[in-house]
Amino acid sequence: MPSSSPDALLIDRIFEVSDAIRYVALYRKGELVSRQKSQVAGASASESDKYEELFVNPTLLKLARQRGDLDCGGMRFVLIGYGNFHQLVIDLPDGHVSVCFELGSAPLDHWEAIRDITLASG
Repeated sequence: MPSSSPDALLIDRIFEVSDAIRYVALYRKGELVSRQKSQVAGASASESDKYEELFVNPTLLKLARQRGDLDCGGMRFVLIGYGNFHQLVIDLPDGHVSVCFELGSAPLDHWEAIRDITLASG
C-alpha cells in the first residue's frame, strides 16, 4: 500500500537516498513517525526504538549541541556505531531525523542529502 501522509512520503524519499538504509525515524514537534525495512538482520525491538527516538537521541543531540555551540562552530549530526548498524541522527530546528545504515556503508556520504530532504519538507 503506498504511503500518503506527508511524514510517510518524507520517509519514502529518505529511503531512496541509499539501499543501505534500514530504518528511518522522524521526530518533529513532539510527533514520532518511523519505519523499518522488512527482513533486516540484527534489528532492534520496535519498543526500544521508540524510546531511543523519544529520549536517548534528543538527549545526545542536546549534549552535542551545547558543546558544539560553546566553541566548535555548532553541531550538525551525531553518528553512533552500534554493533549491528550505524545510526545517523541529524539535528533539525523542530526535532531530529534518525537513519540507520547497514554496517559497511558510509552514512556520512548521505547526511547532507537526508538533511536537505528533511528541511525542504518542514
